[in-house]
Amino acid sequence: MGKVAISTGNAPKPAANYSPGVRKGNILQVAGQVGVDPATGEVAGTTVAEQARQAFANVEAVLAAAGSSFDDVVMVRVYLTDTAHFAEFNEVYNQLVKEPYAARTTVYVGLPEGLLVEIDALAVLD
Repeated sequence: MGKVAISTGNAPKPAANYSPGVRKGNILQVAGQVGVDPATGEVAGTTVAEQARQAFANVEAVLAAAGSSFDDVVMVRVYLTDTAHFAEFNEVYNQLVKEPYAARTTVYVGLPEGLLVEIDALAVLD
């Protein structure tokens, strides 16, 4: 089975040549999503909490475009620009993510100016 690119108008357009999501068989990889509002093209706020909520909404939009949801997610990777944002991010994460929890990795990276968080997800569909 070949791979299928997944895209949606409910998530920001990629800034380069990549797909917002790719499905091959029952595996779905959602590309890293940042806190940009797809309706305005603007960053959804200046706090990690605001941007994290939007990034999660963008991940969910790509999952939905592939006929999936967070129920199918087995791995979440979180990229933060500052270790001081960890607790604030976790508050949002704990509000949005339900049991049984996906595995998660959090790393600290550099992102384009104004962006504080990026989230990607790996899902296995039935």
